Amino acid sequence: MYDYEIVQEDARARGLNVKEKYLRGRDGLIKGNRVAIRRDLRTSVEKSCSLVEEVGHHETSVGNILDMGKTHNCKQERQARFWGYNKKVGLRGIIKAFEAGCQSRYEMAEYLNVTEGFLQECIECYRDKYGVSKEVDNYYIMFIPYLMVGKII
Repeated sequence: MYDYEIVQEDARARGLNVKEKYLRGRDGLIKGNRVAIRRDLRTSVEKSCSLVEEVGHHETSVGNILDMGKTHNCKQERQARFWGYNKKVGLRGIIKAFEAGCQSRYEMAEYLNVTEGFLQECIECYRDKYGVSKEVDNYYIMFIPYLMVGKII
């Protein structure tokens, strides 16, 4: 089963109806329990990243948050994206990519089945939340000045 299909199954298990549609200006949209994913996204990885963010909106957002001029809507958008980053990547995912020998963002994105853009936004979000570094399960993840992972002995 492909990663996109796994995310679709997860969405269905949460009571969401996922359809691929022609959308302008966005990769995904959720209204109630209906999720639209842009049909003409090039890869299933792009669709998967878009869908997991929309599922994050289902899990964390309330109401219409399309107006990004409102602070409350921006906070909900960030919260939904953070939910998606944790679902698709997570701090443990970064550690697993390190253990698998990934040495670049491209290799890491390939290993985690996400786009490089999704991974970059994920790392920036973690940097904003955790600051310079974070310790997880005897690993030290450093976000500033750049991403580094090391095992604590």
